[in-house]
Order: sequence, then structure tokens, then C-alpha cells
Amino acid sequence: MIKFLDLQKVNQQYQEELKEAASRVIDSGWYLQGNELELFETNYATFCGSKYALGVANGLDALRLIFKAYIEMGVMQKGDEVIIPANTYIASVLAVTDNGLVPVLVEPTIATYNLDTSKLERAITSKTKAILTVHLYGQNSVDAVMLAICKKYNLKLIEDSAQSHGAIYNGKVMGSIGDATGHSFYPGKNLGALGDAGAVTTNDEALFQVIKALGNYGSIKKYENKYKGLNSRLDEIQAAFLNVKLKYINADIKNRRMVANYYLNNIKNPLITLPTVLIQDGHVWHLFVIRLKNREALQNYLLENGVQTLIHYPIPPHKQMAYTELSDLNLPITEKIHQEVLSLPISAVLTQDELVRIVELVNAYKQ
Repeated sequence: MIKFLDLQKVNQQYQEELKEAASRVIDSGWYLQGNELELFETNYATFCGSKYALGVANGLDALRLIFKAYIEMGVMQKGDEVIIPANTYIASVLAVTDNGLVPVLVEPTIATYNLDTSKLERAITSKTKAILTVHLYGQNSVDAVMLAICKKYNLKLIEDSAQSHGAIYNGKVMGSIGDATGHSFYPGKNLGALGDAGAVTTNDEALFQVIKALGNYGSIKKYENKYKGLNSRLDEIQAAFLNVKLKYINADIKNRRMVANYYLNNIKNPLITLPTVLIQDGHVWHLFVIRLKNREALQNYLLENGVQTLIHYPIPPHKQMAYTELSDLNLPITEKIHQEVLSLPISAVLTQDELVRIVELVNAYKQ
């Protein structure tokens, strides 16, 4: 079986260093907010080109804390609106509604699956305070139009970089472009921990300090709580693991691009729509997502022939039971995407033989 993502094989590459990192943390007797976290935050801020990085419990908390901090700072208040791409994982929306803010869903382009910036301006009202842009599947979603609109309307630009570690726009890495960025290090991500983990990056010192307090029970000084905060901290052992894997992320991105380019150059089946790449270094290929009618037939055919695939994502946020208040929205492009996408295996450990086999099967598929 060619697994969609062989995490055991991924982590075997670094197993000696990971074991050493785990032993170092165990022997230290210090498991939260210690040297490993400080080192990772420094290293990750450098990687992203941002002034500050703060480790948190997971990617959703990273986004939740950003909005919570802006509310505490008086930049936003409950009832304000945040523009979000309609085509995203539900976490992007949860971070907004969890803070009493109102999500305004805007359609993607059918080519990139990312936010259609030509539709941004018409979605803005007097209550709009921010754009939460999602670099979906690993491709940068920022463009000049988005940046100009944020400047024109004095909107905060928040990046959801859960899938885009290392992607670049105009020489800047995701995480240093907007006002603040949420990152996920879920095990399956390009930079994956061995458990849940996340981070916030920003160049805004005041915002950073508020988020830092909010993630630690709202406390700036022990047992003194300035805010009604959360318990959302990146523990020492995950920080140590991430420090190991961060050293190899650029090589991992290079390998992912090689896999993606092989797919792009060799999949010739006319039934299949391949991904559109705007800028080579703007895409780090967290996922390789194709689109076709009756995707379940292809998925079953590939599985019968020993290839595992996944669907990201079968149900859009506005059609989830959790958001019945959004269910009447007219979002045909988003719904088409969610009905037709299928993710092929992609990772730095996919072999050439496996890659050739997948392409042969995809090209041989007939509806």
C-alpha cells in the first residue's frame, strides 16, 4: 500500500535526533516554558523573518489568541466582521466565531482555490476589521490587491499559515507579511510535531505581549491575571522535536516540489484538473489536490490498486451542522471545490517508484 502520508517513515529520518531531544528534555526536569521553547521561538521567528514567535498548543489556538488579543487591545470588539475565504478548513471560522466576531465568507478562485481578491472590496462594511487569508494546500494567497485593500480600509491582515511553512511572497516568508499569523505543527504538516503544536508570529510587540499573556491564563506575572486568558502553551518536548525538524524543512520543501512537478508534468488524464501554480516559491505543496467529477470512483479505483488518497475537505464550513446560520449562503464555487477535490500522496519520503506507479494509475483511470 502506498500510504497517503507515511508519518512513521517521515520521522524515521530524524529518529536518532528526536530520541536525543526527548532524552534531553526528560533529563532536564523542565517541561514547560523552558530553554527548548525559547530556542524554537527564536529559530522559527528567524525562519519566518518575523520579530516575534510564540509557541502555543495548536494552530486553532494561534488564530483564536490573535483575535482575542485584538479585542483586549480595543482594536476589535464583539460583533465586528472578519472576511474569510469560504473554501477553508473549519478551524479558520472557529477562531473568529469563538471570539464573538462575525465571519464573512468570500468565494475562492476556481484556479487556485484561494481567496478571490477581486471580490474582497464588495464584502467590506463599516463593521469589517480584518481579513483572515488562508494559504490553502501550501500556496500563498496574498497579492497586491489584498494588501492595497487592507491599507485603504485600515484592516488587519491575519495569515492562516497552517499549511504553508516556508512559502514566499515578494521575498517574504508566510508569517511575516500580515499583522499576525497563526501556524500549525500538527503531525501531518510540512513542519510537524509529534503531537499538537502551534505558533503565532508577528512584528507587533504590543500584540505579541498580549498574546503571550493570554496563552498563559492571562498572566503577565505569576498568580496575577490581567486578562481572562487560556491555557495554550507549546511544551518543551514538542519544541525540542520541532527544533530538530526545522533544520530540514527547506530540503523537505525541495523534495515536495519535485514530487508536485512530476505530477504536473506527467498526469495527462483529461478527466482531471491539475493545480494551478502562480509562483514556484509561493507554493510548498502541503497537499497536491486534483479535481474531477465523481472523485469517489477514482478514489476507490486507486485504493483497489494500492494507493491511499484523502479528501480535503468533503463539507465546506457553511454546510457544517455547527454553522446552520450560514447554510443559506450562495457559494457555488466553494461547493463545487468541496464536491470534486481529491488529494494524491505527497511527501518528502515518497519514492520515485511509488510516484511513477501513482501517475500510471491516474492516467489509466476511465470513468
